[in-house]
Amino acid sequence: MPDPMHFDRHADLYDHARPPYPDPLWDRLTSLGLLTEGKRALDVGAGTGQATHALVSAGMDVTAIEPGAALAARLRERLPSVRVLRTSAEDADLPPAAFDLVTIATAVHWFDLDVVLPKLHAALAPGGRLAVWRNAYGDDSVPPTPFRRRMQEIVARRNAPPRPVPGESDTTQWARLLEAGGLFEVAKMDEFRWTIDLDEDAVRALFTTFSDWTPEEADEAAHAARDLGGTVTEHYLTPLIVLDRVA
Repeated sequence: MPDPMHFDRHADLYDHARPPYPDPLWDRLTSLGLLTEGKRALDVGAGTGQATHALVSAGMDVTAIEPGAALAARLRERLPSVRVLRTSAEDADLPPAAFDLVTIATAVHWFDLDVVLPKLHAALAPGGRLAVWRNAYGDDSVPPTPFRRRMQEIVARRNAPPRPVPGESDTTQWARLLEAGGLFEVAKMDEFRWTIDLDEDAVRALFTTFSDWTPEEADEAAHAARDLGGTVTEHYLTPLIVLDRVA
């Protein structure tokens, strides 16, 4: 079973190994009026603050939720203006109608949505919005590369049961889950496709940060990159779901 505290144990590695979110994502959030100076934002599952940093840079008043001690400490050091709540999203004590925007970046799959969504609904002011996105490591619309086929072979050997949530690229299914309680309504959905080149060391570091990959599997992924010329091109997808708070 994947362990959400895996990231906290690898906080330093997570900070530099995870790829950034693509520029078109930030452009879209800006064009939708979500990144607005002076607005109040809550970043849930903030990690080391990759998304949080963008909110701060936009001039927003930011609060972040992060349960991991090492990740929260790094977040406070990097972004001292941010109020960091070291707690889970389920246990967070949030003031009512205190935020104009809630963001969840590569974290929603860890949450008990039956608990978290009502809490976020109450914390959002009337007219507030919820923006959910993630980097999906693999783009199903692109034929598998030799490296991606090697990764599929590693995963297939596990014979692990599927996760009880939609897949990384199942944007429509995630939208339905987020709307299911009647508290939020989808306003906008987008998918951004992009590529990144990774060498052997970058592959090892990145796959080590994945909670469902063992160190041995991460080494095997790195060796695959080495065998395929030393650098591989990965095709990624970043789905974005923006939801309106239902009055």
